[in-house]
Amino acid sequence: MLSLVALDMAGTTIDEGGAVYASLKKTVEAVTRTTLSEEQLRSAMGANKRDAIRAFLDEFGMDSSTATVEQMYQDFRVELVSAYVAHPPKALPGVEDALARLRANGIRVALTTGFSRSIAALILDNIGWTVGEGPEHTVDLVVTADDVAAGRPAPDLVLHAMKVFGIEDPQQVLSAGDTELDLVSGTKAGARFVVAVSTGAQSVELLQTFPHTDVCDVQDLPELLGV
Repeated sequence: MLSLVALDMAGTTIDEGGAVYASLKKTVEAVTRTTLSEEQLRSAMGANKRDAIRAFLDEFGMDSSTATVEQMYQDFRVELVSAYVAHPPKALPGVEDALARLRANGIRVALTTGFSRSIAALILDNIGWTVGEGPEHTVDLVVTADDVAAGRPAPDLVLHAMKVFGIEDPQQVLSAGDTELDLVSGTKAGARFVVAVSTGAQSVELLQTFPHTDVCDVQDLPELLGV
């Protein structure tokens, strides 16, 4: 019996119009005075955003001290908040019903994200999702970059959710996401299901080149699991 479904946020459960990567691109380009290619930006998809900023600074031979990274992260956050004010994020089609069905069948639902807790809270507030036990809430748990030692592709986000719910066997876990780092993270966690989602940043054709068990959007997860 499956006990936990761990889902990425942006692009997997939530449509935020690509604002995350547009904001990150703008922030990095302003400091490095370069133009990031799609291939370069792809390396940041699904990653802890501070880690992504540091990696870009290192790539361009620039100061990647904690102070510099933090300043750029705050600039990124300002850009992202502005983008969300102009174009508020929304739940992807069918996701809310799917989450309710999973939870009604005793499956815990955790959102996992490379965002900080403050940005995750901003997104959830925008779409009216709440976190907690009971059918009145949307999900059971949110695990952010602030909660773990290492972001994706490390398995820490999924493992943290398992620990919170006292789940020791990863064969009781499904992990899903729309980026290669999501798939690698779920695989490293040993999840029984590692699901590639087509609603986000990367194409199904690309995602299928990375370890996965299924290709299935979140709205179809209840059918995949037979609940």
